[in-house]
Amino acid sequence: MITIQETEIKERGLLGAKRARELGRPILMSEVHKMDTTKPFSFFNTGKDHYCGERFFWKDPTNEMVLVGLGISKQFQSDQAADRFFRVEKEWKSFLKDSFIFNDYQVDGVGPLMFGGFSFDPFKEKTDLWTKFADSLFHIPKFLLSIVQGETYLTTNIIFTPNDDLSLYSKSMEERNQLLYSLRNKRITNSPTVIRKDEVSPDKWKQTVDGVVNELTHGGPLKKVVLARELRLVVSSEVEAESVLENLYTQQPASYIFAFESNGDCFIGASPERLIKKQGDEVYSTCLAGSIPRGQTEEEDQVLGQTLLSDQKNLKEHGYVVEMIKGALGQSCKEVILPDHPQLMKMRDIQHLYTPVIGKCGPNTSLLLLVEKLHPTPALGGLPKASAVEKIREVEQLDRGLFGGPLGWVDYRQNGEFAVAIRSGLIQGDEVSLFAGCGVVADSQSEEEYLETSLKFRPMLRALGGR
Repeated sequence: MITIQETEIKERGLLGAKRARELGRPILMSEVHKMDTTKPFSFFNTGKDHYCGERFFWKDPTNEMVLVGLGISKQFQSDQAADRFFRVEKEWKSFLKDSFIFNDYQVDGVGPLMFGGFSFDPFKEKTDLWTKFADSLFHIPKFLLSIVQGETYLTTNIIFTPNDDLSLYSKSMEERNQLLYSLRNKRITNSPTVIRKDEVSPDKWKQTVDGVVNELTHGGPLKKVVLARELRLVVSSEVEAESVLENLYTQQPASYIFAFESNGDCFIGASPERLIKKQGDEVYSTCLAGSIPRGQTEEEDQVLGQTLLSDQKNLKEHGYVVEMIKGALGQSCKEVILPDHPQLMKMRDIQHLYTPVIGKCGPNTSLLLLVEKLHPTPALGGLPKASAVEKIREVEQLDRGLFGGPLGWVDYRQNGEFAVAIRSGLIQGDEVSLFAGCGVVADSQSEEEYLETSLKFRPMLRALGGR
């Protein structure tokens, strides 16, 4: 439990109510308390009864940071395609203006932050698949558990409106105490089985790949187009995000593990790919493109890895990503540092060509502006960027929604991190859509690309109990 004196409750309640009345608009009051070690899954699971549909989960590949949000204090949502990154940042900064933030800790990801993401392409014609998610959607949680380098913090965010009085603060403290008390109760999750797998138009998808290859081999501006497809699963009972998250956490420890709920649906996954991370005056990005399976033995695995490191098609595809990210960061950073050659990133089922990138920038550099410049990378869109996205919009049957888009968080100090939302799925009751894509270049073979996407379905399929 977190104990707060009655006088402090009264003082802070009066403070928030008074400022909201004076300014005639909602005001944020945010306070941070350090806690004993708390299991992040227990916190996420505890929120199911009262905050189902209003939760998020985030773990970085190094296990240095885990974020779990319950409830929604404030939501930024828009289907307006124009200037969507700028609009979200403007709303976020405006919302923070005149707020009360009680935080004694100089730690990223602690205190008020927003978590969410942007759809891959806001101009793509919408389908029924993603009706629960806007093209830009971010949540500021009521309660945020932050586990940073082994230390645990709880942030409570309260919104005072001009009509509220100090009782709002007291009610929020009671709600928080009930939440912390309920952490003692262990929730049992079920593990349903996949009873049917439906590949969505696989033959038509291969024909689309062949058509794009034909266009690439006959000249023109396009160098690469990334095409994605969907695998629809029917499950024996309602899928619980809690059990899928724990499976992903165990099976894909070197990935970003994420879950983002909205109106009953849950977007969930284990992505190996960082888009951008900002800490003060430094930013970090990842070039990830080119892939090959893992071997059955250590010797076979090494042979496959060396094959990938010398494969001209994959090296060329990887080079596109490196040049694009280097150029995008170069517009905002005074220095960009990266190695001359890619290395291998080995995941459970697949290994990728990988090049880390560091940028030196000013402390006031906008993280969301960098996200806008980087999205989509050639690994998810193609080259040239605008032409490739237009081609995807024209020929791809899938409505990607958040798949392949930037997903992550920004705190009130404007630090944060976004991953590329791949190796992911959309949970809708007892059905789940899985998504996977691959880069199509002039010498691509549709059957090989089809098999590559099948390989990329594996992490989510395994986490759901399928094969």
